[in-house]
Amino acid sequence: MMTSLLVVREYIRNFYVKYEEYAVPVLKFLLALISLLMINAQLGYMNQIDGGAAVLIVALVCSFMPKNFTLFAAAGFVTLHLYEVSLECAGVALVVFLLLFLLYFRFTPKGTLLVLLTPLLFVLRIPYAAPILAGLLGNPLSAVTVVCGVIVYYLVTYMSMNASLLSSTAAESMLARIREILDGVFGNREMLIIAAAFAVTTILVYLVRRLSVDYSWTIAIVSGALLDIVVILVGDLIYDADFSIPGVLLGSIGGIFVTFVLQFFRFNLDYSRTEKVQFEDDEYYYYVKAVPKMAVSTPEKKVKKITTQRNNRRVRHTNTRDAAHRQRE
Repeated sequence: MMTSLLVVREYIRNFYVKYEEYAVPVLKFLLALISLLMINAQLGYMNQIDGGAAVLIVALVCSFMPKNFTLFAAAGFVTLHLYEVSLECAGVALVVFLLLFLLYFRFTPKGTLLVLLTPLLFVLRIPYAAPILAGLLGNPLSAVTVVCGVIVYYLVTYMSMNASLLSSTAAESMLARIREILDGVFGNREMLIIAAAFAVTTILVYLVRRLSVDYSWTIAIVSGALLDIVVILVGDLIYDADFSIPGVLLGSIGGIFVTFVLQFFRFNLDYSRTEKVQFEDDEYYYYVKAVPKMAVSTPEKKVKKITTQRNNRRVRHTNTRDAAHRQRE
């Protein structure tokens, strides 16, 4: 079973390496398409950009642009949808996006995938995979990226759930509406607990997977998931945020499964063949631990030429005729 999975992995990796110049635009297109469709499904207030044609056009543009362009496209879709709800909603969203972009480009400008992936994982009910993925693939500053994704998800969710209230024409000043929106988003205890849990989990996972011990990635995944659960449950007890404990546990199990799939493709080592090497130069003495990657060679395809019976009969008939001709001579 493991050998078959390794063969499949090698096929996928070889295919990606061979067709990388085509695969990268396709992957960017799919990422943009899924993100924009998710935004339209959650909001969908502006008819001009809610159709499939607009989404396809923007996703195609994103496939040929730098990865960060997808963030701007997604933020633009959210802001335009919220503009149909009220000017205050669009203004608050725009300011929040600008602040998040400043944090994002200052600390982790290459974390586009995590920013977009975090809200998507919330929709799939496995958001607890986000901080573990960030710790495995990034650095401690990737915690900023994950927190930005958490804020975006709760911002969009709050606006979607309270759209009718926020769009009402009741006599209320603009400042009062803005304050109500900010309190609703940043006063959400659940969001604050999730953001804190994801931040510390990202840092822990990064520190553990950098350790020089066997199965460091596996230990990092399990310890990160446990820390995430503990922080969320402690925050729930202190602030009475009303988390669903079965939901947290099941989501964490799903997150562990997703991250183990990532480990299989990215960091699958054969610790049974570990070697320790020692050597020295004029100034230092080196102790090196070498762990080989677990890999198999993909089987080569062999083309076997099969001659039909008709051709065989034709060849035998020709040989018989030539032999009779030689006898007559």
